[in-house]
Amino acid sequence: MELIDTHCHLTFDELAGGVEGVIERSKAAGVVGWITVGTDPQQNRKAVEFAERYENVYAAVGIHPHEARTADDKTISELKQLAGNKKVVAIGETGLDFHRGACFHGLEARATEQQQDCFTRHLEIAAELKLPVIIHSREAFDETIEILSKYGSGLRGVVFHCFSGSAEQAKIVLDRGFYISFTGVVTFKNAEKTRRAAEVVPLDRLMVETDCPYMSPEPMRKQKVNEPAFMIHTARCLAQLKQMDLADFAQKITATSKTFFCLP
Repeated sequence: MELIDTHCHLTFDELAGGVEGVIERSKAAGVVGWITVGTDPQQNRKAVEFAERYENVYAAVGIHPHEARTADDKTISELKQLAGNKKVVAIGETGLDFHRGACFHGLEARATEQQQDCFTRHLEIAAELKLPVIIHSREAFDETIEILSKYGSGLRGVVFHCFSGSAEQAKIVLDRGFYISFTGVVTFKNAEKTRRAAEVVPLDRLMVETDCPYMSPEPMRKQKVNEPAFMIHTARCLAQLKQMDLADFAQKITATSKTFFCLP
């Protein structure tokens, strides 16, 4: 069985110091590839460095919406330069986060504008470089869809990462040709809405991720630091929802991940 962790943060402090062990443990659990995702200029540089250092580790570069106010011309220029590296396979994570209190201590109009502008600049780079985009959307579904719709077919691929929306929202994403990725949230006891959403996503549009070091899946919730080895529990939950053998499920979604990110 082979799995690809399509969204992890191996460069974050909780994992970076022992990343060799993290990789080895995940290999033992069937994970054979990792996409470590940047969230700010420093993490973007580290992500590319890790991708160059470790086999089958790839990078995505982006400015998280929480960091949108830092996305000046210099930052965006560096992001675009890093995106030209052969081991960078996506732009992101980028998007909108209107969760109350999560960004800029509230939703003052200027902060919202900064997020939208930052998001748009990422999409322009992705369209120019023909790279797929990793979307962060929290309590901003309609606004995210509206901005993405302006680009039509100009984007090579779009994935909504850490999806926790409804089945109806999942259908909207799918109708636009986008992809959906699920984290350990789908295993949570109170995540029935997310499981219903997963049921409507076909395997050729579905991916799995950890978003580690956050959101350890059941039965590892007590492990405060999540890591790619735990993704097996998320995959097993989704395979059960699809009424599939785990190995067959893993083969299908790994093929989807490789196609989306153009992995060898």
